Amino acid sequence: MKKNILPFIVLIFAFVSCKDEIIPKPKNLIPRDKMEEIIYDLAILEAARTQNSSVQNFIKPTEFIKNKYKVDSLTFAKSTQYYASDIKEYKKMYDEVKERLTNDNDKLSGKKEVTPVETVPENGIVK
Repeated sequence: MKKNILPFIVLIFAFVSCKDEIIPKPKNLIPRDKMEEIIYDLAILEAARTQNSSVQNFIKPTEFIKNKYKVDSLTFAKSTQYYASDIKEYKKMYDEVKERLTNDNDKLSGKKEVTPVETVPENGIVK
């Protein structure tokens, strides 16, 4: 009888332990779409840094992100930790960023046609 109870207790323990969030949601959580934008920009900055050493002297990624997105480093770190705690969702974010980078690369290399951006006249009326 004891042998039958042990697997049952282990199963219940596993179910209960998976129910709670590992990382609590931060108060100032960066929205998912904004987080993807930040990851995208960081990827571009890292690529630029590795291609041209003079970029290292001009652009500091953390300062760029702070200024562009009005996000402090603690908020970014906590948001990253929170999103990374759900590995499936975090992978989806990175897959979307990767797809965007691939599309941008295809446009720049001529593999994909670039759609022209329609300009809006000064009066704001598009015909």
